[in-house]
Amino acid sequence: MEADWSETARITPPAPDLNAGPTPVTAFAFDTQQELLWTGNDHGRVTSFYAAELQRYTSYRGHQSREKRGPSANAPVKQFLFCDRGVLSVSPESVHLASRRGLTLWHITQPDMHSLCCMAFTGKGTDEIIVAGCQAQMYRIDVEKGIVTETISPTTPVSFTLMRRANNAICAAAQDGSIYLRDPTTLAVRHSWKAYNGAVNDMDARGDYLLTCGWAPRHYQGLALEQLVRVYDLKNNKPAPPISFPQGAAHIRMHPKLSSTCVVISQNGAIYSIDVQNPDVPTMRFANTYDAQLKGLELMPSGKGFAMIDSHCQIVLWGSATKSQFVEYGKPVEFADSVPPARQLDWSPETPLNLIGMPHYRDLLLSAWSNSFVHEVGAPPAGLDTALMSTLQKTNTGNMVVEVSPNPRKGRRNQVIRTRVVHKSHGKRNAPKFLSEKPREDSAHVEPPRRMSEDIAKALGDLAVGSLVEPSTFYQPVEIQYSKFGIEDFDFGYYNSTNMSGLETHILHSYANALLQLYRFTPVARNLALQHTAKDCMYDSCLLCELGFLIDMLDKAKGKSCQATNFLKALSKHPNAPALGILEEHNAVSSYPNMIQALNRFLLNAMDENNRLITGSSDQVQQAFGTVGRHFSRCGHCSFEATKPQAWHCHDLLYPSKAPKNSPRPQRQYFSQILKTSIERYEQQRGWCNSCHGYKPIMSRRVVHTVPAVLMLNTVAQTAEVKQLWATPDFLPKEIGIIVNDGQLYCYEGQDLNMHLHRGRHNITVYELVGHVADITLADSKSSHLVSTIDAAVSDPDVKQTGNWHLFNDFVVRPVPADDALNFNPQWKTPSVITYQKKSLSHIIDTTWPTHIDISPLYRSIAQPNHISPDSFRPLDPRDMVPDAATHLAIDAEFVRLLREEIDISAEGHRTITRPHRSGLARVSVLRGDEPGAGIPFIDDYIAISDPIDDYLTSYSGLRPGDLTLGISNFTLVGLKQVYKKLWILLNLGVIFVGHGLKSDFRIINLHVPEAQVIDTQELFSLGSRARRKLSLRFLAWLLLGIDIQSSPPADSDPAAAVGHDSIEDALTALKLWRKYQEFMDAGVLEAILDEVWVKGKACDFRVPAERGTGRAFVESGPGTPRRRPSVGERLGVATSGRGCAAGSPLKDERS
Repeated sequence: MEADWSETARITPPAPDLNAGPTPVTAFAFDTQQELLWTGNDHGRVTSFYAAELQRYTSYRGHQSREKRGPSANAPVKQFLFCDRGVLSVSPESVHLASRRGLTLWHITQPDMHSLCCMAFTGKGTDEIIVAGCQAQMYRIDVEKGIVTETISPTTPVSFTLMRRANNAICAAAQDGSIYLRDPTTLAVRHSWKAYNGAVNDMDARGDYLLTCGWAPRHYQGLALEQLVRVYDLKNNKPAPPISFPQGAAHIRMHPKLSSTCVVISQNGAIYSIDVQNPDVPTMRFANTYDAQLKGLELMPSGKGFAMIDSHCQIVLWGSATKSQFVEYGKPVEFADSVPPARQLDWSPETPLNLIGMPHYRDLLLSAWSNSFVHEVGAPPAGLDTALMSTLQKTNTGNMVVEVSPNPRKGRRNQVIRTRVVHKSHGKRNAPKFLSEKPREDSAHVEPPRRMSEDIAKALGDLAVGSLVEPSTFYQPVEIQYSKFGIEDFDFGYYNSTNMSGLETHILHSYANALLQLYRFTPVARNLALQHTAKDCMYDSCLLCELGFLIDMLDKAKGKSCQATNFLKALSKHPNAPALGILEEHNAVSSYPNMIQALNRFLLNAMDENNRLITGSSDQVQQAFGTVGRHFSRCGHCSFEATKPQAWHCHDLLYPSKAPKNSPRPQRQYFSQILKTSIERYEQQRGWCNSCHGYKPIMSRRVVHTVPAVLMLNTVAQTAEVKQLWATPDFLPKEIGIIVNDGQLYCYEGQDLNMHLHRGRHNITVYELVGHVADITLADSKSSHLVSTIDAAVSDPDVKQTGNWHLFNDFVVRPVPADDALNFNPQWKTPSVITYQKKSLSHIIDTTWPTHIDISPLYRSIAQPNHISPDSFRPLDPRDMVPDAATHLAIDAEFVRLLREEIDISAEGHRTITRPHRSGLARVSVLRGDEPGAGIPFIDDYIAISDPIDDYLTSYSGLRPGDLTLGISNFTLVGLKQVYKKLWILLNLGVIFVGHGLKSDFRIINLHVPEAQVIDTQELFSLGSRARRKLSLRFLAWLLLGIDIQSSPPADSDPAAAVGHDSIEDALTALKLWRKYQEFMDAGVLEAILDEVWVKGKACDFRVPAERGTGRAFVESGPGTPRRRPSVGERLGVATSGRGCAAGSPLKDERS
């Protein structure tokens, strides 16, 4: 409350009708988005007033009583809330939402609504509210849909009169003087206490404080307003010292800008502005009430004034006469267009026609268009179906050859096809075909659809950089479509024709993809992550290791789409992640720019912590990302100065304050000036002074000693002025120079930088722009998404490469011009994270880290309890030869289903997969493929899974409930990272993996193995042009090896033995099939064998005859699951007696 604050306006709201007098205001509040003050009376009428002059804006009847014969003033408005759509108001019997122009959006009333008093937003932000009152029921209401989603009836009803939303709790005051703190998401009661013997008169909550004033008994006077303001510390969940207010605290509000300041008023006009942390020196004013009592108080969202209501039905506005402003950066208020008066014209037969005016227009009228612009001709003929083309057969009829085919009968008799609509649709960009559909099209000799770059490259060429309309096609989000074969059938290559891999989006927290790509193409971050990953780090929550795994996978993929599954899973499991608001399931309010900037700070600190656990020092990360210096803080009261050494891994940009309206034209702001201010960071805020032993104004600053190899900058571009600043052409420089001299920091760009480099007087560090993460906002949606634009030349070993800018929009990757990369638009493209790296470190890519990989994790494989013989399991020994590029290893994995797929069924009955199922790695077995010891496992790990498991898939995985739970399982369980690290080491040692259907297995494991290191028997025995189906491992083993695998006795005879695949058995079978393939190739009979496989498989429908009638007894297992199936040696060493198509119960699994 400033010294020049006084009464600036006083009005009486309009009467409900012409014959009625003024009515008291029952509720009022300042709009949080526009310069409006909203009021409500006991007739249910809502009225708004514009600006400091309180001009009447809108008025509408929002509520009325259900009692037809009752008095008209029985629907008082109790409270207002504001959202983007409009104004929420509540009365005892209804809840109403109207636009700010007064149009009703929805109105909710129910028979059990009779005494509603208050409401508050829940944990879903402004999309949901909770409504309560002096009744037994509470209601959750969806603001967007206007429906009651839940009616809550507590076992012990509480009558609530006031409700306020704080940061982490909903504070509710009961009619009996009690206060309740409820969880904003679940609405469960966290804490409650009896605050007053009487009722709570007023309450407000903001930040970490809850302030109340109420009625308490006085000696011989009954209940009176208490002369204290009670304070409750929400952060520490305990009462704080109360604030004295001798006149009797009637109403209280927290300051919207000063987190610890409040304004208190009494009924007779005393006004105090008090700091909760230092209440000894309040600022006092007195308002002239003219014998009335003050009935309410509301502060402007800008903090530049407040409004009060009194018992004389008046509204009193207080503030500065020259600075009064309701909202600091409000949206413009929409007013009705003024209609110009019509000009009177005297008509007579002699009036010239040129006196009759014509409307003014700038665009060409439709009547002036040439007839040649738009015209239609005959409809094009209907095209033939591609499936019909593939079945045409030639027939000779006389002197001509005719191709005929059966009628597919897809339409009704004589049905007209709207070929014009179909013909026009061909001009649009075609969606990519599923991979499973392409062979069928190729067989029909149909020209494949053009690539996306060919379809819309011309359209993109016509779009100017920084278009004010909307982002171009490549900036818009692209959704993954799912076929019956899942995500593996999606053609990611359609969106990426480069050799740089994108990241998929079907995973939770995939908003981080853009930032991960930025780390990947920063050479210093890339080298640091890979060098750390090569060390023996076995911490499950190490994000630096996961970043190294991801970077290595993206490098090996060479343009194929990847997924950051393991990294994002480790991020979600990190104990500090939920509290920072970087997880999507824990943050429904914050925007993606805020989340990605918080994630950037968190990852840099996590890298430092993870690296320090292995090296014991922070020097390596500080040299890479840390700006090292000292932090100084000085008390503004006693001038006590404290200092401490500190390293800052990330810098939030600080922008100049908004210039006054009447100030001269400001000078242009340069990025180097803002960067210097942000790094040195002169700030003033309230803090604890160790000398004064209290909260005082503290002035802080930074003194920089050394600058890092990489500058990570968070733009914090939130206001419209800042976004407009970023829209300045060439505002973001490609290079900046920094000089640190005697504790002073200087930043240069452009001509100033070139001048200092030419002079060479100072030791200047030149930084080169690596790239940035930008927020893309669509014009037709409130949501946004993140993309990264990166100069890939910085991380190219070829020093001649420069300016190779690429856009990474998740799995959409394409080159972009430098002007497109370095320019922004306030309407749809705003930067969030920017990365600069020392120019001297560009093109320096460490390629020696694979030679320094610590392979000791390979020797830590543990034998399972069922591995009782040396031939069933033999771990690697340090004395053995280290696996290399000439080593063959057989591998197989088993999985469980963590989450089942979601299917949407349309009104026509079409089934669409909206989310694929999610699998989890459960077991991995790796066998030696070469002599000595060929076929003997040295890795057989079961992975502990803490996530809920939807289905163990026992018939395929051989696993049962409890097998993957620590403390219950009969197996020795290990963490996912330990297994992944072993496979990653083998991958980088260059070994060749042999297996069946490895593409699917490696995808779920989240490991990209180059094709040169994979021998997949499913591809070796592919039928090619004979058939499109994939042959199962069991069928190939039965037909080519004469053995029957993956079989078990019927579940009704022995449920404990009814299991499915065994990873050791499957890996060993794939190894034998590969050896058999080599025999066929050496003999030159492979094609003949495949012909025989096709003929016999077609006769059997590619199914294996059942074991029924074979007379084989089931014995205990060796290396497989104990007592669940015959041992691997017995089952693979005995050939089946026949190869015919005997009847039985076959197992059809085309994708084993």
